[in-house]
Amino acid sequence: MALSDQVQNSLENAQESLREALAFAARVEKPWVNKHIADMLAKIDSLKDVHDLMEVVEEAKNDDLPF
Repeated sequence: MALSDQVQNSLENAQESLREALAFAARVEKPWVNKHIADMLAKIDSLKDVHDLMEVVEEAKNDDLPF
């Protein structure tokens, strides 16, 4: 089951806000602040990618396909 539209939209909005925060932080904050904002962006990307991968695995499992 794909991520619901509401969750997908919320994650995209969060990424947009984090990118904006990172742009401002890059000018005035210490590097570790930028690193942690970038980590949050990466985690959201990973969440979406892993979710897609897990769907493929679940479909294969339901179809009894060997890996």
